[in-house]
Amino acid sequence: MHALVRPWDTLPVLLLSRLCMVLLDALRAGWLGSVDEDEEDFSYRRNAGNGPARWGLIRREWATCNVGLLQSPIGLSDTLAGLADRSGRLGRSYRPAAASLVNRGHSIMVRFNSNPGGVVIDGVAYRLRQMHWHAPSEHAINGRRYALELQMVHQSDTNRYAVVSQLYRISRRRPDRTIHRLERYIRRIARRKNHEELIDEEVDPRRPVSRSTAYYKYTGSFTTPPCTEGVTWVVAHQVNKRKISSLQ
Repeated sequence: MHALVRPWDTLPVLLLSRLCMVLLDALRAGWLGSVDEDEEDFSYRRNAGNGPARWGLIRREWATCNVGLLQSPIGLSDTLAGLADRSGRLGRSYRPAAASLVNRGHSIMVRFNSNPGGVVIDGVAYRLRQMHWHAPSEHAINGRRYALELQMVHQSDTNRYAVVSQLYRISRRRPDRTIHRLERYIRRIARRKNHEELIDEEVDPRRPVSRSTAYYKYTGSFTTPPCTEGVTWVVAHQVNKRKISSLQ
């Protein structure tokens, strides 16, 4: 069984207020699930009646959230998850593609509308479907949680899923080009739940991922209901240090 570490249990969302204005605005508007309880079937608030501890009780098909043995996120360490691709980079093959920005209520995601390429993990080819961010990071490495986590969700032709994850420290010098270019779209959509907006330019999924040559790899689950298990997680060992917003 994995050592399940729910970030909302250990780091209150309000501690993020010093990150940057664009992420804080999105947080208040529902990027991280901070919406009224009766507006959503589930919430990220720990003490809410539909919070993480009760996800498995809200619907029968969500029971895995409470009783599953391979739930994500987990606390990563050299003893809990092995480093993959020690001798080289992950088999990534991304390219710029048309995309939309979608406010799902509990998160804001970039959904690709054309083929952005993908990754090959253990001989299985996965196509990138969407990517989104969590603040603070859902995963911790050696007990440390980071300011931000990018999660890139991939799907194979046989409906297997893999998530490539990149953790971030906050810097004032090196901007994250992807978030910087999406900032105006995030501002437009952050307060418009269940809204989708086409992005005028192609989104390049090559930019957010570090050039890490080592990855933590484990089998886990999606981190929102129904918490489906059997998802391959690949978390970059190298942590990016980036400026997240032009407002910093």
